[in-house]
Amino acid sequence: MSKVFDFNLKMKELMMKNLVSNKRKLFSMNKSFITLLSVLSFTFSSQIIAATLDEDVQQLSDNWAHVNFELNDDIQEEAFVNLIEQANKLTSSYPEKAKVWAWSGIIKSSFAGASGGLGALSFAKDAKKDFEKAIELNPKALAGSAFTSLGVLYHKVPGWPIAFGDDDDAEVLLKKGLENNPHGKISNFFYGEFLFDERKYHQAKKHLLVAKQVPLRVNSLLADKYRQAEIELLLAQVEKKIAKSTKR
Repeated sequence: MSKVFDFNLKMKELMMKNLVSNKRKLFSMNKSFITLLSVLSFTFSSQIIAATLDEDVQQLSDNWAHVNFELNDDIQEEAFVNLIEQANKLTSSYPEKAKVWAWSGIIKSSFAGASGGLGALSFAKDAKKDFEKAIELNPKALAGSAFTSLGVLYHKVPGWPIAFGDDDDAEVLLKKGLENNPHGKISNFFYGEFLFDERKYHQAKKHLLVAKQVPLRVNSLLADKYRQAEIELLLAQVEKKIAKSTKR
């Protein structure tokens, strides 16, 4: 009788151990499954955010190209104001994304250039802050375009005591833009334009020829089409300057 009792007791102990072991395994499996779901959910959410960001930036880029190159006068000014509001919303939604800050700066600096006068300096200063923020977050974003755009800003705006313009700083920034994108249409065009203004015509020609040969970008067809025309126009002016200096 005692042997039967001992056998039953051992069976119960074995069953309890198996039950505890199975519960542990089940808990471990549930924990792993939950972890896997969390990873998949985070990855999927990140992909959605990235896709949405890229779409928003592309829309901003397309709108800027239309407003900057195809509109004029009061209609352009009103459109720029709306575009700046869009850019400000994006920097609020994606405060850690450098390319959003870079595009915000491009839009504000373009508006400053289009409107002109002392009233435009506030937008130029805001653009400067946006470019500096983009560089701080990721200097390589948009192939280093924040360096190029900030360099153009330093070259175009008045110097002290009116504003922050400085051609020495401009050249440093434009060269950094070229370092990030040595074969880019925009980086070479704006450095070529700077060299033209500095009367360094042979050097300007070199960079403008590089810019001219770069194919139009699929995601910037409208802007590149107008830039191509500007490049060819400036090249013609460079050629005249070189020809004139050769005759002397």
